[in-house]
Amino acid sequence: MSSMKTIREKAGMTQAELAVAVGLTQGAIAHYEVGRRKPGLDECRRIVDALNKQGLAVTIDDLFPPKAA
Repeated sequence: MSSMKTIREKAGMTQAELAVAVGLTQGAIAHYEVGRRKPGLDECRRIVDALNKQGLAVTIDDLFPPKAA
């Protein structure tokens, strides 16, 4: 599971608000948050950009930490 939900909530955004900001559906955001689906690189970048516009300083690795080897 990603830490996207925690970071999104810290930004004060709902799933629907984040979805609108990045051009996705609320369902897609929900799937990413629970790890049912993985966003592509372009989606990751748009999510990071939207969250950073809310005053955070997050990276793709913050949202979706790399798996340990």
